Amino acid sequence: MTAVILNGESLELPAPATVDAAVRAAGAPDDGRGVAVAVDGEVVPRGAWTTTEVREGQQVEVLRAVQGGS
Repeated sequence: MTAVILNGESLELPAPATVDAAVRAAGAPDDGRGVAVAVDGEVVPRGAWTTTEVREGQQVEVLRAVQGGS
């Protein structure tokens, strides 16, 4: 298991952990539409999610675009 900080919360992902696994753990849509990911403050392009490994202790932020406003 790989312990990471996902959106401010501690989480263990199965090793080898990838950005794609973190996105799924965050509950983002499977197709990744409207989702942006940063690892330790660096944006990871959608095409690299399955090949970018996440290491122990890294901070992963998964952001989802939400439609709305007033």
